Amino acid sequence: MAQSLMVTGGAGFIGVNFVYHWADAHPNDQLVVLDALTYAGNRASLEPLERAGRIHFVEGDICDADLVASVMREHNTDTIVHFAAESHVDRSITGPDAFIRTNLEGTHTLLAAARGAWLTGSGCDHRFHHVSTDEVYGSLSADDPAFTETTRYEPNSPYSASKAGSDHLVRAYQHTFGLQVTTSNCSNNYGPYHFPEKLIPLCLTRILDGGQIPVYGDGSNIRDWLYVTDHARGIANILESGKAGEVYNIGGHNEWANLDIVRLLCRVMDERFAADEALAMRFPNAPQSRGANSDALIEFVTDRAGHDWRYAIDASKIERELGFVPDETFETGLGKTVDWYLNNEAWWRPLLS
Repeated sequence: MAQSLMVTGGAGFIGVNFVYHWADAHPNDQLVVLDALTYAGNRASLEPLERAGRIHFVEGDICDADLVASVMREHNTDTIVHFAAESHVDRSITGPDAFIRTNLEGTHTLLAAARGAWLTGSGCDHRFHHVSTDEVYGSLSADDPAFTETTRYEPNSPYSASKAGSDHLVRAYQHTFGLQVTTSNCSNNYGPYHFPEKLIPLCLTRILDGGQIPVYGDGSNIRDWLYVTDHARGIANILESGKAGEVYNIGGHNEWANLDIVRLLCRVMDERFAADEALAMRFPNAPQSRGANSDALIEFVTDRAGHDWRYAIDASKIERELGFVPDETFETGLGKTVDWYLNNEAWWRPLLS
């Protein structure tokens, strides 16, 4: 039976990749994207799907209760996939108010609308899937076991605290009202359509323009990395086979120190320039165009306030119960990411201004 999905934040990085995945895998389903088009949302990312009539786009704020209810009613929504969030830690330190509003108030607005639409009268089959982050669990030391779904929450930034709060609201609506919810907590994502304030696309675009590559502290902070298309598949698996009320961690079994990631990315970029002389013409400010290597651009900067040292996801539950494992290694995923940015300058260039 065809479903009607509302995807919040579907013009953002992970949301866009999920929308493409779901549209391809479920061509008969109705897809409505609700996105406020803040700085990190880019409607152009969805243009091929809009042009083909595969999605319906609504520009709007998830905190607008009347709009959310109207969209759900008009499109007979039976599934919400909730990506919309403020997500950049540095921005949460300098301006936490937006994170509280979007991540907490916005999530509650969606939950209340879902309750009103799905749990009144005779009710209907439904699912509310909430996309969260591994940062809600806090920080790990070198010898700590990876985060599991039962790890105690210890958020350390306004961003992660606001996401932790939204996770608790989703859980409460399941236990108090019977809303059929699932939650996924993922590790760091990378891949196509990533806004260039985050580490990997920031490094890529800085290399291509010859700018400094900032590395916090000594670069020893460790993250677990997941290719974004694998994340989209993991969420799809949860929607298709996951049990209501459950939490699933989605990770890549792929821990890297930040400095090692930057150095690997520099090496891959150097290899691309060596293999394609036209790149030096296209990107004359890149160090390779001057006979230098990308790693000459690395600059160590003052560490972020409250910077968590290590994140790592134990994804054995989703592997055991739903059979999900990532398709991409970090090397294959990074290669695809580099090639996407080299081939899609028209997408990322306007975002740098």
